[in-house]
Amino acid sequence: VQLQASGGGLVQAGGSLRLSCAASGRTFSSPAMGWFRQAPGKEREFVAAISWSGVRTYYADSVKGRFTISRDNAKNTVYLQMNSLKPEDTAVYYCAAGKVPGSIVYEYEHWGQGTLVTVSS
Repeated sequence: VQLQASGGGLVQAGGSLRLSCAASGRTFSSPAMGWFRQAPGKEREFVAAISWSGVRTYYADSVKGRFTISRDNAKNTVYLQMNSLKPEDTAVYYCAAGKVPGSIVYEYEHWGQGTLVTVSS
């Protein structure tokens, strides 16, 4: 499975961005998708995850109510809509594919290259 994340950029606090993650290859082998982020000097942390059907979604407490994960299986693409962005959301955002929509890094077998989100105050 190959993953290509896009949509990052510079935005002011309170603004919005939508990240996309396009998947290709044997996507059926890793049907669950997740978003993680890593700020400078910090460990990679869970942001959101979604099951293959899209029925089950999970969020980190820090983004709940502000971020929404969704997917379009016809396009093999997962999205992360980020609203009410805060400076502490600044990080490189990674999409990942795995067998279950977990919140732990090692639960995901495939990773995209990351896209930088910078939120200015």
